[in-house]
Amino acid sequence: MEAAILVLQDGTVLQGRAFGAPADAVFELVFNTSMSGYQEILSDPSYRGQGVLFTAPHIGNVGINLEDDESARPQVSALVINHLSPLVSNWRAALPLADWLAQQGVPGIADLDTRWLTRRLRDGGTQKAALSTRGTSPEKLMAMVNAWPGLDGRDMVREVTCQAPYDWPGDAGSAWVMAEGNASTSRIVAYDFGIKENILRHLAAGGARVTVVPAATPAREALAFHPDGVFLSNGPGDPSGLPYLVDIVRELLDSGVPLFGICLGHQLIGRALGAGTRRLAFGHHGGNHPVQHLPSGKVLITAQNHNYCVAPEDLDPAEVEITYKSLNDGSLEGFRLKRKPVLSVQFHPEAAPGPHDAHGIFREFFQMIDQVVCHA
Repeated sequence: MEAAILVLQDGTVLQGRAFGAPADAVFELVFNTSMSGYQEILSDPSYRGQGVLFTAPHIGNVGINLEDDESARPQVSALVINHLSPLVSNWRAALPLADWLAQQGVPGIADLDTRWLTRRLRDGGTQKAALSTRGTSPEKLMAMVNAWPGLDGRDMVREVTCQAPYDWPGDAGSAWVMAEGNASTSRIVAYDFGIKENILRHLAAGGARVTVVPAATPAREALAFHPDGVFLSNGPGDPSGLPYLVDIVRELLDSGVPLFGICLGHQLIGRALGAGTRRLAFGHHGGNHPVQHLPSGKVLITAQNHNYCVAPEDLDPAEVEITYKSLNDGSLEGFRLKRKPVLSVQFHPEAAPGPHDAHGIFREFFQMIDQVVCHA
């Protein structure tokens, strides 16, 4: 195979083996600690503008199938791995990972010391980077890195949101609520900031009729669907670059309709409440992040994918109850409002991939909706 070149903004130049598409890409490089589920990670819209470095050393052995995408295509800008499996051995596979990336224009580099590179990002923080799988010189790649503005303050949501409202058709693939007899008949409007399909599966599995709307949908148009609840999705980039979405969320908060946010949706609720957000040193990306539920003391192992977090000191304790914190770095992982039906979490309770510890948070949303309906 052809050689590939990866350069980092600190001047590091690494050579490996090219796979995927013959292309140049510039991006923010982050590491992900998940041991499996690379297809779901690579197709997660929250990774828009980023290149993913997998800490798991062996990638590609289960290929790519037609069922496990979290969006219609891979969303990452590049893939960085240690070893690309030469064989695909899963019965569901439709094509190899390298072929999928080649079809979608995404370059990859293999045969790197990913343990060393992960430690470099852990100790020095997230870096801008550029990758070439078509022979571009390190000097030109470094010029690309220096010219690229990065993700801070940018609106990446416009690149991944849907263009028109649509009804999610429903999916029995995640039937946890139905199996426990807690099915809802609610109508939910889900804002698409880069929504993962497994979130929609969870909402539909709870019995809800789900209408997905574009990110910039005014609050009045979303409320015109007469929803029993509104969901704010995950998505890419920096929440400080999304003032128009903060304004929408502020109106939704004032409406009194039950509101549930995950990841970027959580951050937008925080900003609508007057809190700031800040960048984490190297972000949280993976399926093994412990968080503690403060009211009960219970610890959940969660899936996470974010570079920014809400500043807890900016939240009014008279109005906001902090519900979850990270046991890795103490950062804010969830809260609910004391006087309004609003809850949000920074992690991903839908997983895909990841542990199922936090699935019950969707049930909390449905219970919150039922309480509001009963008191209406």
